[in-house]
Amino acid sequence: MKRQDEVKVQALYFMDDGSIPNNPQFPLLIYKSVMEAEDEAMQVLYQNHWSNAWRNGVFPYHHYHSNSHEVLVVDSGSALLQMGGENGEQLEAQQGDVFILPAGTGHKLLEKQADFSVIGAYPNGQDYDICYGKKEERPEKLNNINEVLIPDNDPIYGKQGILFSYWR
Repeated sequence: MKRQDEVKVQALYFMDDGSIPNNPQFPLLIYKSVMEAEDEAMQVLYQNHWSNAWRNGVFPYHHYHSNSHEVLVVDSGSALLQMGGENGEQLEAQQGDVFILPAGTGHKLLEKQADFSVIGAYPNGQDYDICYGKKEERPEKLNNINEVLIPDNDPIYGKQGILFSYWR
């Protein structure tokens, strides 16, 4: 695993597009090429109190979580993801990349290699909802997003992690 001072961080803010709210306060953070193939990503997440973890892919439709932040660690392969909803950014995701999505951030799989896999997890093992950007869900989901607190730990680097330079 790369040391924090070696990490290239990309911070992206997305506006509410009327369907996908995104997060009004915190940017999506991307740590490029942080994890090595031999790193135990699941163990790193657990020791930093990001759990309720799963290993799979990313849904091929726009969705977001209103009641929790989420981390996606690219475990293998590569893919093209769309972040931030229909008007968001298309981003290449490669093995070793870490995406930290603040509550409300839209995400969708556009293309993938056959071996693409991510590990997803949530601060303190929180449960998460799956929201689709439907008009009738908006009032409740917007309120939920505003209630989600900054996590206690960066999912990769813990209490003194990079995340806290961007999320205050």
